[in-house]
Amino acid sequence: MDLLGTTSSSSRVYATLDGWRRHMVQHGHGLLDAALHRAGRIRKAVTGLPGLRLMGEEVVDQGLTAELDLLKITIDVRDLGISGMQAAEWLRAHCHVDVGSSDTCRISGQITHADDDRTENLLIDSLHRLVEHAGTIEKRPPVHLPEPRALQLEQAMLPRDAYFATAEHVPAERAVGRVAAETISPYPPGVPVVAPGEVITPAVIDYLRGGAEAGMLLPDAADPTAKTFRVTAR
Repeated sequence: MDLLGTTSSSSRVYATLDGWRRHMVQHGHGLLDAALHRAGRIRKAVTGLPGLRLMGEEVVDQGLTAELDLLKITIDVRDLGISGMQAAEWLRAHCHVDVGSSDTCRISGQITHADDDRTENLLIDSLHRLVEHAGTIEKRPPVHLPEPRALQLEQAMLPRDAYFATAEHVPAERAVGRVAAETISPYPPGVPVVAPGEVITPAVIDYLRGGAEAGMLLPDAADPTAKTFRVTAR
């Protein structure tokens, strides 16, 4: 307690955690079980929609992940002729549904114990509408995703040395072969594609420029349009 007799901020945080822990001990199994059943119904509904490819156990079978979170609804929309970012924008504008995250290929939403029949039906109905109206969404050039090996760039300088080096901004076409003086992390997932000290390649530039034109976010880049790059001065 502070001098005014009010509970400190840290005490309120601990009290909240204790209350939530008690709630999950008493009701957690039922809450999560209901959420999993709801997610199962949604996954079944999505599987029957043309043009949508739901991420399933195949990612585990192919060794791409250790386990699948069944509460995460991740859908590839490229067969509709649009990107995940376009799908997310359309759902937000026309259905007032925010799927949570999107990239050049997919949209992804999280089902929780707080969802109810209304939100379940809203999501399914909105995906039906997306499929029906996908043809009206403006087509954009596809984003060329590089092979994983193409993202293993040569480290020509220590990251710290490159970041604090004298730098200049050059047009994308002149950045090939130059040493990056910045970090560029497309979001989602927010993992750096370029780190300071790495040599920029044509494949990386094509990916970042195409992604930016399609609506991909580059929140940490000096130029979020990827038309110019920050490189070490020669």
